[in-house]
Amino acid sequence: MAADLDRLMQLGPEAVTGRTVHQALRDRVEAAGNREFYRFKDEVFGYRDLDEHSNRVAAGLQQMGVRKGDKIGILMGNRPDFLALWFGICKLGAIEVPINTAHVGPLLAYMLGHADCRIVVAEEAYLGRLEAVLAELPAVERVVTLGGGEVSNPAVVASTWDELVDNDGAFEEVEVLWSDPFAILFTSGTSGPSKGSLLPHNYGYTMGEIVTAAVEYTEDDCLYNALPLFHGNAQMLSTMPALLSGARMVLTERFSASGFWPDIRRYGCTEFNYIGGVLPILLKAEPRPDDADNPLRVLFGGGCPPDLFDAVEERWGVTLLEGYGMSEMGLPLLNTLRSRRKGTVGRPAFGCQVRVVDDYGVEVPSGVAGEIIMRPAIPYTMLLEYYKMPDKTVDAWRDLWFRTGDSGRRDDEGYFYFVDRKKDALRRRGENISSWEVERIVTAHDAVLESAAIAVKSVESEDEVMVVVALRPGRTLSPEELLDHCQEQMAYFMVPRYVRFMESLPKTPTEKVQKAALREEGVTEDTWDREAAGYVVKR
Repeated sequence: MAADLDRLMQLGPEAVTGRTVHQALRDRVEAAGNREFYRFKDEVFGYRDLDEHSNRVAAGLQQMGVRKGDKIGILMGNRPDFLALWFGICKLGAIEVPINTAHVGPLLAYMLGHADCRIVVAEEAYLGRLEAVLAELPAVERVVTLGGGEVSNPAVVASTWDELVDNDGAFEEVEVLWSDPFAILFTSGTSGPSKGSLLPHNYGYTMGEIVTAAVEYTEDDCLYNALPLFHGNAQMLSTMPALLSGARMVLTERFSASGFWPDIRRYGCTEFNYIGGVLPILLKAEPRPDDADNPLRVLFGGGCPPDLFDAVEERWGVTLLEGYGMSEMGLPLLNTLRSRRKGTVGRPAFGCQVRVVDDYGVEVPSGVAGEIIMRPAIPYTMLLEYYKMPDKTVDAWRDLWFRTGDSGRRDDEGYFYFVDRKKDALRRRGENISSWEVERIVTAHDAVLESAAIAVKSVESEDEVMVVVALRPGRTLSPEELLDHCQEQMAYFMVPRYVRFMESLPKTPTEKVQKAALREEGVTEDTWDREAAGYVVKR
């Protein structure tokens, strides 16, 4: 790791154009030709296959008028076309805006509109929800449909994916620098709407290097990528490390507990990048005598419940490596194969300075909890800004340190422990959820006066969503009616599990809702549980 840091700190002028997402692909083509890069179902794709496919995407987008800096919205599940679209967008110096495919209604419209998307590429399965909000998106000029379906809105130009890539792959080259943005990834808002993290190319490149070094990937490895490509995790922590190390990758449509181990054995996967409650789900399967007879050597991720750590390693004969990160800053803390301590999120990654401070910014002693703050020592390895939110960008920085809003502590040997989130964001099974956005949708019901969304602990790790509601005088509302309203306006993973009605919400003297008090009370006797009631949320 020290050698990697020394090399990065001595980067020369060639890094300015050499450390871009798409240049990593071109370098691999030059070094390995069309050697296998990844598999999807029964299809095998080489480096040159992806390079040529993305060239056709770039050429098609350029013919549609896409220029450097333009934003392209993506509503698509995991499939080879997503990778081609991502790299094709990068080659033009344009900016991908991948949207969680579960989003609907106001939040979907907000993200596409706030990001100034000119073009949206939508898979057929998600075209209906896009059509429902197109009238609210005057900046969208064209919709490219994939897999069928038609666009009925006459205000936009409709094209198909086949039309987009029906060309020879020739396009006018655009100078793209490591400092140029390649993506806007939305992260949960707490006191306002979700924020779009504007990320530079060197962020993606460096994340690939950090993970490759930590897990020591080589050309002999095979990474299992079952996470959605609309998340930075699947792009920066799986695809980029595989590309930079020369490892193979297996891309699946989605994570499946029943299909996980058959896939791992079938493809000879040596690594899986997990999130959230995936490990508890896998542990629920009936133990088998041959559980440890598998090709996996490493599970890399975060959020494994501490009491399950040893059970995971012993049952499947793997090494668990945990880290800490955010879309804004990548992975400033992580364990590595050569530096690991169970129960921690590791030490600072190369090129990252990390501290734990009190409310006044003063570093606290070892063992004392405080806010985790960080800053990079290498240029363009974290967000450039929160897109079109200068106030939020400024708020995130104080004394030249990025404030994570998360609580942690450090031991005497420099290992960090994640304690809790100071912010009001929630996290459920790998999905970040904005409490503000849940509250906005709940309070939009005409029977609701005000609401507070809070996290309550789940038995599977991470959070369950609970909403505490005060109704307008004289109004009535059942929990089922409230959740029916929620399902029409929010992604399935945002829909609260628990609903509690109160005459009024507890407030501070300045009229702020006392969420800490509500969290301390948690699930009370008068709280309604949709799972116990048999209420089913549609996906």
